[in-house]
Amino acid sequence: MNHKFLPDVATALREAGLADNMTLSFHHHMRNGDYVANMVLEAAAQLGVKGLTIAMSSLFPVHEAMIPHIKSGVIAAIDTDYMSGPLAAAISRGVLEKPVMFRSHGGRPRAIGEGSLKIDIAVVAAPCVDAYGNINGVQGPSACGSLGYILPDVEHAAKVVAVTDFVSDEALRHISIPHNRVDHVVCVDRIGDPTGIVSGSISMTRDPLALAIARNAQAVIRASGLLRDGFNYQTGAGGASLAASTFLRDDMRKLGLKGGFLLGGITKYMVEMIEEGLFESIFDVQCFDLSSVRSIRDNAAHQEISADTYANPKQKSCCVDFLDAVLLGASEVDLEFNVNVLTDSNGVIIGGSGGHNDAAAGADLTIIVAPLVRARLPIVVERCTTITTPGKDVDVLVTEQGIAVNPRRTDLIDRLKAAGLPVCTIEELREKALRITGKPRPMEKGDRVVGLVEYRDGTIVDKVYAV
Repeated sequence: MNHKFLPDVATALREAGLADNMTLSFHHHMRNGDYVANMVLEAAAQLGVKGLTIAMSSLFPVHEAMIPHIKSGVIAAIDTDYMSGPLAAAISRGVLEKPVMFRSHGGRPRAIGEGSLKIDIAVVAAPCVDAYGNINGVQGPSACGSLGYILPDVEHAAKVVAVTDFVSDEALRHISIPHNRVDHVVCVDRIGDPTGIVSGSISMTRDPLALAIARNAQAVIRASGLLRDGFNYQTGAGGASLAASTFLRDDMRKLGLKGGFLLGGITKYMVEMIEEGLFESIFDVQCFDLSSVRSIRDNAAHQEISADTYANPKQKSCCVDFLDAVLLGASEVDLEFNVNVLTDSNGVIIGGSGGHNDAAAGADLTIIVAPLVRARLPIVVERCTTITTPGKDVDVLVTEQGIAVNPRRTDLIDRLKAAGLPVCTIEELREKALRITGKPRPMEKGDRVVGLVEYRDGTIVDKVYAV
């Protein structure tokens, strides 16, 4: 075993020079099955450091364990693209003195590359390491597939620490992070629970309302004129988005089309389309389930990409720029087509942009899919509680009761009407919802800012207030 291998996390942190006020970065490919971030922060706390900034690409309910470290002063700041669960609720209530920086999946590598997010120690949850220190995410008991979101961190961090639960006896053939980027390796019992990768709403819906939305969304794609050979596509992991992919698959079979690439968080439904030959390739920055983990390991057409390649707007090009269509969700859409995916209608943090505003900016056709009414509240509001994706990047809102097209897309309005689709204005959708729900009481914002919302280019587009 070479000199990189150290006996425990605390030793690796000391060797990496951990000190007060440093920035530690983590990635979220283990999603709600991640053990590493909590493990490293516990070790940091025992070493007595204070004032850390945690730069993690996304945070899930399992990261509730960070709350005591905030209260004790170990953690002083958080920089992330998405946050849900008890930690998000605590941030909404003001547990952290400094506002959280909410970026996009493309904005994060941009900030790292330009130096506005400087990383002292990047921590890799490494499913497989060989004796040289090479790393991949496709082997070992905790295989999570792509490691795309940590690759920019590894490239720019002062030090890189890998935490693994599997050391291969053979030199790796599939290498995501080469040994020359890795300073230290630590072996632990487990780095995570792979079943936690499948968290959130990553399953096919049988809900008639969601299926109606999905049919309308696919009808929009069909009528747009973009569905042709070489069609490039990204979808979210919500029920309506996944169902729309099924209808897309049916259309491509009937028309005898072969698409270009599938992008984003990858699910088994995308894997099935590439295995059927309906698309040429998958570009994968994050696996959303264990089927996609198997696919990226075994199928050469399923390729791992970095967050830079996925969506960094300061690269010479990025994959989202080549998208023909993307389907995305929303907690609110306002009359200017601005979209909120960060807070609920009460202002509580429930998510974040992730790749939302990146894909919306890059795609030729950005479709927001949402029910007309959710939890007895209209999906269309006068003004979003929090803006995460500006309306200039959104083309269509698809609901089960009508389709609203951004007025700047007059070409699309004509196409959809010619196809006989139920096109209306976004104001008409709102009025239709209000007849069902009545007018909601306006939310009263607190005075204290608990989050800053950064657009992918670095512009602050909104603030999140304590509730």
